[in-house]
Amino acid sequence: MTKKISIASALLLVLLAGLSCRSREGTRDESQLTVAAAANLTDALGEIGPRFTSATGIRLVLSLGATADLAKQIENGAPFDVFLAADTEHVDQLESKGLLTPASRAIYARGRLVLWLPPGSKLKVEKIHDITAKQFERIAIAKPDLAPYGRAAVESLRNLQIWSEVENKVIYAQNVSQAKQYAATGNAEAAFIPLALVKPGEGTYIEVDEKLRQPIDQALGIVRESTKQSQARRLVDFLLSPEGRDLLTKNGYNAPAQ
Repeated sequence: MTKKISIASALLLVLLAGLSCRSREGTRDESQLTVAAAANLTDALGEIGPRFTSATGIRLVLSLGATADLAKQIENGAPFDVFLAADTEHVDQLESKGLLTPASRAIYARGRLVLWLPPGSKLKVEKIHDITAKQFERIAIAKPDLAPYGRAAVESLRNLQIWSEVENKVIYAQNVSQAKQYAATGNAEAAFIPLALVKPGEGTYIEVDEKLRQPIDQALGIVRESTKQSQARRLVDFLLSPEGRDLLTKNGYNAPAQ
């Protein structure tokens, strides 16, 4: 009899421990959001995330990558709560498929594209045309079919009528962070990247005129299958607030057109 009571007591303790563990996990889960974010936001979210956590107690868990790759993951059921894209097209596609929470789509920033030369480079550029010089043997660009900034770079070069001269110099990266890395490590002399990835005093850059390309409007949306709709809405509201807009502007973005 005593042995049976001991076994029952042990089972009860295991059950209670399991419930307690699940309760703690639930609480912990409620205090964080999993965000699929375009790679151009790497540095900006490094500042925005802690500010948002300080204001709300909600921690951001980031999955950074190329916009097209992240959108495909959401289509395949990846457990993201919020999608921060580098364009509007992929957000609109997800919305049309019913994969985003209705009325959650919004444009939160307009990107700025630059031609960047890493610290220590002995090359000089005064205008974009200078990359046609033979000294520029390799130019890093994020894959245009995956990354909106890569698409904008190619569009700009075409409109400058120098694409045919530089196309054979281009090395393609999976995303803009990798494009920057190619230049930073000497695998390319220059890279077309977002201004948002250039730290103050880090190398030199020339901004690409917006008139040479379509605007890089960046949209967001809440994933419909997320179980944290209210927390996700708080992040969206923060990004669209004056404080959020100021932080994005500080980190190399323009405010979206009204």
